[in-house]
Amino acid sequence: MSEERARPAGPAADYLDLPVGRFLDALSATTPDPSGGGVAALAVAFAAGLCVMVAGLSARHLPTAERGEEPGAERANEPGAERGAEGAAGAEALAERARRLRDRAAPLAQADAEGYRAVLAAIRAGDKPATQAALSAACAVPMQVAQIGAEVAGIAATVAAAGNPSVRGDAITAGLLAAAGSRAAAALVRINLAGSAGSPGGAGSTGMAGDGRPAEAQHLAAEATRLAAEAERSVR
Repeated sequence: MSEERARPAGPAADYLDLPVGRFLDALSATTPDPSGGGVAALAVAFAAGLCVMVAGLSARHLPTAERGEEPGAERANEPGAERGAEGAAGAEALAERARRLRDRAAPLAQADAEGYRAVLAAIRAGDKPATQAALSAACAVPMQVAQIGAEVAGIAATVAAAGNPSVRGDAITAGLLAAAGSRAAAALVRINLAGSAGSPGGAGSTGMAGDGRPAEAQHLAAEATRLAAEAERSVR
């Protein structure tokens, strides 16, 4: 969300209602949105959706994952029926958590576009203080994407290691997508606070001073990347 594109902005589409092909066409157009922030949000939402699916197919494989025990460890004096029921409960809890994260991440694609439009309006008005304020406000969405991405990557690592091995590739894909979305979002936080929406060193160039968000976003992105690598290592 760091550069103004060639064509003037029109009414924002509801991205979640668009067919994939139309969204790709809109993304490819030289219009202000959709843009990188929206794609980062959707990458995280897609990752969470994959986690919902993998957890839903892993009821027989996650009897101890929610307890922090070693995957596959046998527990003494525990009937098989109870272990199966606990596995279903653990998988259901993971699936529900991933579903909530998916539902938080998906609308952020639209929110990112709306934040970008506020930045463009301030730039076009020639109001530097308003531009700096809009750039700072526009960091709210990518900060959320970075945070949700790290959480989704954690779920992906869990289900990749302890879930259904038949869908381990989907869990790994989820981890990698979540990490990519989180890293992209962290980059956008840095860009917005550096005031690069128009020219380097522009209106928001002082926005980094004393603002802890870039460091926090980078930490979240690094954690998401670590967890995605952990998911990849589940292939044995």
